[in-house]
Amino acid sequence: MQAADVRLTMGGEPTFVSIDDFEAAEWNADATGPTKRGLADELIRKLRDRFAPGGFLHYGQGKWYPGETLPRWTFSLYWRKDGVPIWQNPQAIARETDAAPVGTAESERFTKAVAEAIGVPSDNVLPAFEDAGYWLLREAQLPENVEPTDSKLEDREERARLAKVFERGLPNPTGHVLPVQAWQGRARGVRWLSERWKTRRKNLFLVPGDSAMGYRLPLAALPHLGPADFPFIHPDDPTQPFPPLPPQSRQQWGRVEMQQHMGGPADAPQDGAGGVTQSIGGMSQSAERDGGGRQRMQPLGPLPAGTAAGSAASSGGPASPVVGEIVGHVRTALSIEPRDGKLCVFMPPLESAEAYLDLLGAIEEIAIREDLPVQIEGYGPPADPRLNVIRVAPDPGVIEVNVHPSASWEESKAITMGVYEDARQSRLGTDKFMIDGKHAGTGGGNHVVVGGATPLDSPFLRRPDLLKSLVLYWQRHPSLSYLFSGLFIGPTSQAPRVDEGRHDQLYELEIAMAQVTRDGFSTPPWLTDRLFRNLLIDVTGNTHRAEICIDKLYSPDGPTGRLGLVEFRGFEMPPEPKMSLAQQLLIRALIMKFWKAPEEGKFVRWGTELHDRFMLPEFVWADFQGVLADLSRSGYPLKPEWFEAQSEFRFPFCGRIEREGMTLELRQALEPWNVMGETGAIGGTVRFVDSSVERLQVKLSEFIPARHIVTCNGREVPMMATGRGKEAVAGVRFKAWQPASGLHPTIPAHAPLTFDIYDRWSKRSLGGCVYHVAHPGGRSYETFPVNSYEAEARRLARFEDIGHTPGSYQPVREIPDPSFPATLDLRRPAGLAVM
Repeated sequence: MQAADVRLTMGGEPTFVSIDDFEAAEWNADATGPTKRGLADELIRKLRDRFAPGGFLHYGQGKWYPGETLPRWTFSLYWRKDGVPIWQNPQAIARETDAAPVGTAESERFTKAVAEAIGVPSDNVLPAFEDAGYWLLREAQLPENVEPTDSKLEDREERARLAKVFERGLPNPTGHVLPVQAWQGRARGVRWLSERWKTRRKNLFLVPGDSAMGYRLPLAALPHLGPADFPFIHPDDPTQPFPPLPPQSRQQWGRVEMQQHMGGPADAPQDGAGGVTQSIGGMSQSAERDGGGRQRMQPLGPLPAGTAAGSAASSGGPASPVVGEIVGHVRTALSIEPRDGKLCVFMPPLESAEAYLDLLGAIEEIAIREDLPVQIEGYGPPADPRLNVIRVAPDPGVIEVNVHPSASWEESKAITMGVYEDARQSRLGTDKFMIDGKHAGTGGGNHVVVGGATPLDSPFLRRPDLLKSLVLYWQRHPSLSYLFSGLFIGPTSQAPRVDEGRHDQLYELEIAMAQVTRDGFSTPPWLTDRLFRNLLIDVTGNTHRAEICIDKLYSPDGPTGRLGLVEFRGFEMPPEPKMSLAQQLLIRALIMKFWKAPEEGKFVRWGTELHDRFMLPEFVWADFQGVLADLSRSGYPLKPEWFEAQSEFRFPFCGRIEREGMTLELRQALEPWNVMGETGAIGGTVRFVDSSVERLQVKLSEFIPARHIVTCNGREVPMMATGRGKEAVAGVRFKAWQPASGLHPTIPAHAPLTFDIYDRWSKRSLGGCVYHVAHPGGRSYETFPVNSYEAEARRLARFEDIGHTPGSYQPVREIPDPSFPATLDLRRPAGLAVM
């Protein structure tokens, strides 16, 4: 790859579950829960020790999905790629389990210290209160026989919200606010602008809610600003060239240093005329109204030498009038509040990494000096190729780790092995077992993310034909979709194939691919995104839930979507790190193959074959062998045995019998789950998934086709030759259990399944076996398997190598449906295909 100048980087999103409490709701369906934050904090700290000893931890707000009452959280670890430490003392970062006696006195002292450190007046620090009017009205709505601290409300979150507010006391401030905004003065590094906020109600009253104080600032109560005056935040575009970060985090002068340099007093003068007093790095300015009603800024103190205006003044020339235009107004703030025994520092949104690191450096200095560990929350640094980041976030049933990209295979190995090990040391694992003993993935996936060191280094933007080749090849080989997938597959899954949705999708994709050229120099980066964004989607048009997702390739929505990344979402979380590395190596080999020789031609119209033949492990593995053969011919000989563990994990062995020289084997096969119609629920509608239908693969070896057939519950199984001697396979689709509401609620369960090797000449069964979906003795398991050994014992207990159909009988003659010739569907009456 280095010789070919591919410039590939590779990251991923492994997911983990609790080793000790895997039966809890938070490790099965719920996104958040009582133990996830603590385990995530432990994991992110171990990752910091391993990958970024000089990084800083950010405890931010995560995604907020419809139907969830509160947004999720996300823990992030940021560090500089050049190795310069961002945060020196890890003891200055408060742990989730810490409960120190901190209050508003500490938050006020800390906030004022930050103001002094960054060179703005500490008088601009304001206390922020909960809105007494709202909460008194809310109290008045309670029943007369309850107290706000014990409101007896059915809504747990609302109950806790009331209790928290009234326990603190309405007259007491929630925390303190410092209005602040960065102004990039390149001559002297980062400088800070601040002003004292004023409202009609004199004090700052927060918007009611559960979120951190920084998300609830009463910005609408501040003086109105027109669009021309409003200080919009415009983060740096990650596609632009960036200079190296400064060698130290702190690059700006405090107020004392600024005033000493200018020869003035340390305290900047304040505006006594009722206007808004503002300050840049120790230089105060007074806001006055001009004749048109607009504010203009007049310096109350001299500018330091080295700035444009300061240099002009020192040489006797007129001061530059453009300073006021640059300063503008402040509508962002640093907020500090004591919460849950920790001092939480809410970072404001900032346009550059330089400004963010400068403010962060000031916070660490004060935290160490005051011996007050803090948690950094709020906004993270803007997307910047000079920074690396690892994120740990909750997802339904799992904890997801978004690892940083690696630039080489050795880095990929170190990251993958390290993340698995640190998760294990944090009591997080990858094994998850169903009640019947099935070994499943964590349920959260193991998505692989590829791109470049910078967005414009991405091989997918430099060579658009690379994305075209991957989409084309992935569609031609269903094994790439199904060998590594989770239990939930199909058009409504989390990672549907491009041909599992609309039937005309391939037709439209071929039109788009005809516009792709190999010469990336003549193709603007936005064109690749525009060609494929509306085609690599699921059936609802969701661009994120696609097997090959380009959400963050070159999105027109904003800089956070222009990262040059392509995400392969069809990978389930494997239990072992070497299985994950084999998946990553496969993708690297395919990218290298298509970098040298792009894939050409049209798509294959698989039709219903996808959910017929390619649901069976025999045909999936045969197709994957073709993929490995292609790579071997291209000079990348990946060995099949590297993926045998993946095949066994995805298609577990059920049982085998041998009768009169013939072998009958059962394996678990794939089964797409159907999504039901919408059902009313509190706050909206939900769509349930019918997982009651399962599929088995039946393989018969060393038989005489004219004499022997396989029957299941007395019905002939449509065996299909594999091309290897006297061997044939088929799928048996059956209803494993009967839910109260499902796709066909009146069809009963078909289990247990009795399989026979039937001899047409003697009209008798030569032997058979029985497959149960639960314990054959009727035992009902109350707990999940504790480990792989118990899970395997439960699986094997459901297979009996005895129990064939006795006596002479005539099997029900089956006429396979032409759409599914390799599948016996026990839900359909025999001969329905010809009715």
